[in-house]
Order: sequence, then C-alpha cells, then structure tokens
Amino acid sequence: MQGNSSLSLHSCRAQPQPQPSQFLRRLSALASHPFPWRRLHLPSSASASASASASARFSISKHRSISDSSSSLFRSNKKASRFSCSALPEPFSIEIPIGDRHILVETGHIGRQASASVTVTDGETIVYTSVCLSDIPSEPSDFFPLFVNYQERFSAAGRTSGGFFKREGKTKDHESNEEDYLLDVGKCYATLGILSTKELRKVLICRLIDRPLRPTMLKGFYHETQILSWVLSYDGLHSPDSLAVTAAGIAVALSEVPNSKTIAGVRIGLVGDKFIVNPTTTEMEDSKLDMLLAGTDSAILMIEGYCNFLSEEKLLEAVQVGQDAVRAICNEVEALVKKCGKPKMFDAIKLPPHELYKHVEDIAGDELVQVLQIRSKIPRRKALTLLEDKVLNILTEEGYICSDAMLGVNETLSDILEDEDEDDEVVVDGEVDEGDVHIKPTPRKTTRLLFSEVDVKLVFKEVTSKYLRRCIVENGRRSDGRTLEEIRPINSRCGLLPRAHGSTLFTRGETQSLAVVTLGDRQMAQRVDNLVGVDELKRFYLQYSFPPACVGEVGRIGAPSRREIGHGMLAERALEPVLPSEDDFPYTVRVESTITESNGSSSMASVCGGCLALQDAGVPVKSSIAGIAMGMVLDTKEFGGDGSPIILSDITGSEDASGDMDFKVAGNEDGVTAFQMDIKVGGITLPIMRKALLQANDGRKHILAEMLKSSPPPSRKLSKYAPLIHVMKVKPEKINLIIGTGGKKVKSIIEETGVEAIDTQDDGIVKITAKDLLSLEKSRAIISNLTMVPTLGDIYRNCEIKSITTYGAFVEIAPGREGLCHISELSSNWLAKAEDAFKVGDRVDVKLIEINEKGHLRLSRRALLPDTNPESSSESKDTVTSQETAGEGSPKKVLTVAKQNLGEENTERSRDTASSRKGRSSNKSNSSENTVLPQKKFIRKLVAPGKDRSETSKENTRKSSSEPVSSVSSKDESSLVNGEAKIV
Repeated sequence: MQGNSSLSLHSCRAQPQPQPSQFLRRLSALASHPFPWRRLHLPSSASASASASASARFSISKHRSISDSSSSLFRSNKKASRFSCSALPEPFSIEIPIGDRHILVETGHIGRQASASVTVTDGETIVYTSVCLSDIPSEPSDFFPLFVNYQERFSAAGRTSGGFFKREGKTKDHESNEEDYLLDVGKCYATLGILSTKELRKVLICRLIDRPLRPTMLKGFYHETQILSWVLSYDGLHSPDSLAVTAAGIAVALSEVPNSKTIAGVRIGLVGDKFIVNPTTTEMEDSKLDMLLAGTDSAILMIEGYCNFLSEEKLLEAVQVGQDAVRAICNEVEALVKKCGKPKMFDAIKLPPHELYKHVEDIAGDELVQVLQIRSKIPRRKALTLLEDKVLNILTEEGYICSDAMLGVNETLSDILEDEDEDDEVVVDGEVDEGDVHIKPTPRKTTRLLFSEVDVKLVFKEVTSKYLRRCIVENGRRSDGRTLEEIRPINSRCGLLPRAHGSTLFTRGETQSLAVVTLGDRQMAQRVDNLVGVDELKRFYLQYSFPPACVGEVGRIGAPSRREIGHGMLAERALEPVLPSEDDFPYTVRVESTITESNGSSSMASVCGGCLALQDAGVPVKSSIAGIAMGMVLDTKEFGGDGSPIILSDITGSEDASGDMDFKVAGNEDGVTAFQMDIKVGGITLPIMRKALLQANDGRKHILAEMLKSSPPPSRKLSKYAPLIHVMKVKPEKINLIIGTGGKKVKSIIEETGVEAIDTQDDGIVKITAKDLLSLEKSRAIISNLTMVPTLGDIYRNCEIKSITTYGAFVEIAPGREGLCHISELSSNWLAKAEDAFKVGDRVDVKLIEINEKGHLRLSRRALLPDTNPESSSESKDTVTSQETAGEGSPKKVLTVAKQNLGEENTERSRDTASSRKGRSSNKSNSSENTVLPQKKFIRKLVAPGKDRSETSKENTRKSSSEPVSSVSSKDESSLVNGEAKIV
C-alpha cells in the first residue's frame, strides 16, 4: 500500500492542493520579477544528463501545479520566440521635417533578416543601418557589448578607390584579418600605426554613433549587439554623419535590443546670425559653428562641436535649436515604433542579486571610505584591488561564491530537481495517510544564495562608485581633497627637447602631456581622402598617443585606438582657430601629444601642452588656448537629495568613471573653440549645461594664467634646426621653366644647391625648403633668373658656353637660364663647326635677338662684334662698349655673369638702334645660313616691321629688377616687381 499511496492520495476527493516545488517556485519568481538576474544555463557536460533526469522526474506520478507565468518563462527559448513568425516585416516609411526640408525614413525594404534595418535619405544622400544581436549572451561585464562600424564607399559618389587594390576595407590599408574596429576594447585591429584620413573619418563617425546610444542601453543585457552603417549614396551636399546617428537610433528603437529611449542626431551651423539645422556642405563653408548634437525627446546625451571663439550664450542657443530638432525626430520615430517595432528582450537582462550589494557593503563599507580618501592614484588603486580581493575571499570562505558562472556551486538542473524531491514530501504523522487531513510539514534545509565571482566584482565597482559619489555630495570634497571648483596644481616646461622644433611638458596634477611640434613644407601635409574626389591637404594636424605606461599598466602597442583618434581630433580642432594663415606662416605644423601620466583630462592637457609647444616652435598663434574637463554628480534620492546636479571642475579618472558627465571645453578668455560632452545617465537639460559652461569659463581663465608662468617660457622663435622656407611668386606660365621636361630641371636645381624640396603650384607660388641659408640663396637665385622676363635687345656679358651642338652653342646668360646661339650667330665669319672656334667653358658676350612662343631664347654673338664696314665703324664703337666705359655718357646696361658668383648682376642694353640696324644688316648680307628656329615661331622681334626702328627700340627699352622675390625677410630686402622675378 505504501507503493501506491501517492496514487490513492490523488484519487481522494478531499485532496489538498499540492504545493509547487522549489525549482518551480524559482521559475515563478524569475517570471514575476521584471529584471530576472540569472537565467538557467546548463554546462555542456551536464546538459544531456540533466535533461534526461528532468524528463524522468517530471514523468513520475507526483504531479506539480505549474503557474502560467512560470510555464511561459520555462518555454521562453529566445531563439524560438524571435523566429516564431515566418513572415517578413512589412515595409513602412515616414517623412520627418528637419529645418526647411524633409528626411525620408524607410524600413522593411532592405535587410529584412536583421533584427532591424532602416534607410535614411536626405537629398540624394542615403545611409543604410542594420542592427543584429547574438543568440547567446556573453559573459557579464561592466560595459554594454556594442559594436559599431561605419563605412563610406567610393561607389556612393560614383568613384572607385585609387591604387592597385580596388576593394575597400582593412585588407588594403592594414593587411588585417579583422573587418571592423571593435569598440568594446577600443582598439584598432590594424597592424600598422598609420591610418588614412578616410579611415580616421570612419572612426570618428563610429564614435559619434556609439556615444549617445550607450547610455540608453539597459544594464544587464549581455547579448552582443552590432550596428553596421553604410553610405549608399552621397550627393556632396548633405553630410552623412548626422544621418548615420539618426539611422542608428531608429534601428535600435525598432529592434529587439532593450533600450530606454529613442535617440536622434542633428548638425547645427551658424551662418551670419542664423542657426541652420543639418546645413549643406556649401553652407558649412561660411558657418562659424560646427556642432553635432544627439539626444532624446527630453534630454541631451552627446555634443561635439567646434567654433571660432563663440560665447557660451551663443552655444546655448545652438543647443536649444538642436534639442528642438531632435525632439521632433524622436516623436515621429516613436510613432513608427508603435507600428512596426519588435518586442524588446527584457527577459534576457541579468542583474546581480540585491543581497550581494548588502554583503559587499557590510564587508568593505567602512574600509572603503578610508581607501577613497587616499589622494594619489596608484596607492588608491592598489588599496582598492586589495579590498576587492578581501571581499572575494570572505564571501568564498562563507560559501557565497561559486566557482562556475552559474546559479550555484556545480548546481545544475538535476541537482535542483534532486533537492526538490527530498524537500517536498508531504508527511502525515510520519507516513502518508489519505484519511488524515492534518498535514504536519517537515522542516526544510535553508539554501544559501550563491554568487559568481564576476557578479561580486561588478557589485564591488558599483559600491565603490556609490561611496565616491556620496563623499562628494555629503562632504563637498573630492577624493584628492579638492573643492568642487578647485583646479589641480599646474606646472609646465618649454624647450626641454633641444633638437625638436618646439616642445613642452605640461603637468596638471597626475596628468602629464609631452607635446612636440615639428615644422615642415608642403610635402609633410596630410592628404585628405573624401568621397567627392577633391584633393585636400591638412597643413595642421595633432596626433594623440596614450601608451599603457602612462597609467602604470602593461598593454599592446600598435595602431591608435578609437579613443586616441577621437581625443587627437578634439585637441586639433581646439587649436586650429589660433593658427596663422598659410600666407603668413607657410609651414606645415604637426603636433604630437604623448600622455606620459594620466589621471583624467588627458585630452585637455594635450590642448594646453600643444599650445605652449606651438609658441615654443615660433608659430605666431593668435592667442593661448586652454582646455578643461567638467564632471557632474547628481544628488539623488539615494543620498537624500532631490536630483540636483553638482558640477565638478577638472575631473580625475575616478570622477570620470563614477560620475554622470564628461564635458570638455577648450578656448581662451573670450570664447570657446571646441567642446565635447558625454552623458552616462538619461541625459541633461539646458540649465545644467549652462551651469557647467559658466563654471568651465572660470576654470579656463585660471589655467591660462598658470600657463603664463611656464618656466622656462616658450621661445617664440624658429628653432635653428627648423627648415627654412622661402616663398616666391612668378607668373603661372613660368612654372614649366622651373620644372623642366619630366621634372629634370627642378631635380637638377635641388641636386646642385642642396635644398630639401622645391614645391611649385599652378598659381605661380614657388616654395623653397632648405636646411641652411646658403643653399636657399643659391636656389633662389637660379629660380629668379629662370623666371626673369628677358627683353629683346638685352646684352649679357661674360656668359659661359654650357654645351656645343652641330647647330650652335647653348650659352648660360644667368644661373640656370640658357639660350641658343646659332652657329650663324657665333661669328661674323663662316664656321663649318662650332667646335672649330669655341669649346665648353668659354665665355662670350651675347645679345638677345628673339624669343619664341615657348619662351626659348635665341642669342647672337655676332651682333656685338665690331662691324668691318668703315661707314658704320663709328656707330659700332658706340654700340659695343666695354664694361669700363658703360657708365659714361648716355645710360647703358651691362650684365656680367661671373662663373662662381651668383650675386653680381649687371645688364646693358644699347640705345643706339641705328648701329644695331646697320650691324644686323651687314651680318645678314655676310651670312648665307638659315636659322634653326623658324621665323613663324618668333613672337617677339627686335624690330617690328612697319614701325620706326628708333620708336621700336624705345618701346623695347624697359627697366627690370634682379632682386628675387621673397615673402620672408632677407638681408637684401628683395621685393616683387610686376609679379616677375627679374634682373637689373
């Protein structure tokens, strides 16, 4: 009878309602809890046996009453629920007004197998964004596993990537097997440390997408989420970056990823006094402001902006305009989500149990208060590590920590079911009796709740943050003893690297930046790749480096991380407005900021150190620029407050990690040049931002005053090791004379003079870069003579024959400038070969007689020889004057070209056109040879037909200057004459 007592018990009419087992009670609790902290997972080794045991136990005659909520949770296999509906999503589209135009949002057309996908169209710019998530959650951690990738493909603008490799991606640029940059570790999986500007832009826009999304993701969701964004079409007018932020926010809102709010992003420009929402690229050329704002319908989540010394009030007006535009977009998206949004995976959220918080606070609370008062970063970090280990050890000794990341110590489903079999026996007076309705319960053994080691570490970090915030709220003091608005001690040294063109070591508290400036020519400029195919060169760029040693850790060294790229761009844009124009300072400027110590605000230390290094390198900056990082802690109900904000100036690393805001502001006393804000809570309002901006202004002024105390101060002059750059202006058509055929001429000038580079531009600008003044002067003289404007009738004395050919000799009339003296013009007598009378190196006097359309010169020696005709002997003597008598009588011009003297230049032109006419007539009668250069190519002649020869000679007589042009002061005080480099 004992064997079938269970059956008889169930057959009795007056049977008591059976109680749910311990296992099913746990399932019911998980189902009823809005955020179940742990889902049941079976290890691979025990899953089969546990399944068999579970099926066996559930098939026994002992029935259980399972509630609807627990059964639904037990059947909530996430993969099955996600794909239970076989129908593809229906297409939907909405038009959202933004400013004076609309953007089109479409979903259900492309990428229907993703969790969500949208296309956003503005003009002819189209951005496609998809969201997918993994089926199996990853290990718990203190960050949301979000992966963002943004791509701009050349095909969007109807172009193809240049070079041998036509496929776009990391394989071409970095030879890496990874296709994306993974944001969770913040590292570029590239093997090289050099990124193209196209890749840099991708990284920056990835950060713009990630930063506003991350605060809206619910804590405890560990399914890896990937956002892919492509620019499918680009019209060159409507920028895709703000569209990519909005598209990502819409895609996440439509997907199964649990989030708190829908986000959107817009760009704000300022043209004149008018704010423009999502301005075109043409409008941005005249804009004083470039701000990208992202947020929800009620708060601001992310701001990144650059401007030209705008006031704080003007920035707040721009923020208000942007917030209104974002609110309108979010409201429209919410309506779209109600139509076609997918159910959120709230049941996949896993949070540590509340009991664990109490255990950690009981063990480490008092000691944690003392540890957080340690002012130095490294000792405080070591003390926190020891305290965390202490908590782990105590909880392990007391049996609260399991070795596996599961619900209990090797506790599988079979173990739970085994426990339920022992505990849920119904005993009546020691045995089962169907007639006895008085049930005597047997005392149960208490089951201690077990925690994983990961949960303990996560909770310890949260408790540490809570105690740090409480200290600030209750005491008004921070962990390093400062008040809320106090700035850390500042020290700066300039010129500590002797061979660098400019250097500064800037230290603020435990944050230190070594900034180095390198000056160079145009070849050092950074080429900018873009979709429209317009070549751009950046003559100023800042590169930020954050090695692991700056925080006392061991880590990888390689390509810059996304964080390094973002911080470098922020510092670069902050300093850019104070740089001189290229006309005033023709150098390319590169700033390297290496963080040698870090305890918060390292990007703003790069701004301060970079500004001092620029001054030390002799760059004539318009003003000094300083940067400061602001933080915020909310006085929440947890601390007995009403949620009012507490703004912190010059935050440290721990305040950044535990606080609610990171707001970086850079500028001078008059205005702001760059700002960046990230929020870790649901967002901030405009009054909070106003308070932070005004407090940042006071801190910025203090830092600028401290920068003036730099010892030693910046030199403010060019280093002796910096290259010399000389700028010349010639006529654009003369550039070919400098370059030569295939670049042979410019290469020969570089080799002959020893300069580093000669850069020519189509507008006639010539830049000579040299290490020393001597080589610079040599090359300047050669180019000046190459581009001089010769005049018909000019006479050149003591010119060297550079080469001899069968048809004549090439004579150098000025350094680097040669002309052809035809064999018929070498002598008044007939010559069979030029070598018969002349050799290379001989010096002769020549006269310019013709210039062809290509600028080639034809010279004549015969025109200066004494005429054998007695009738013209007196005129010839007056025409061919010697150098000693050139200064007597009527004005004469003589050019004496010394072999190794580039500076002695004189010019002579005969004013006696009558003798020249008779001499030339005599030469023509005595010569029977044809000229090599055809007469039809001569565009300028000594005497034009049909004119009076004396008048023509007067017209051709014109003054010229031999002083080479320069935009850099020189000893000879050279100047530009009529846009030409001429000789006198």
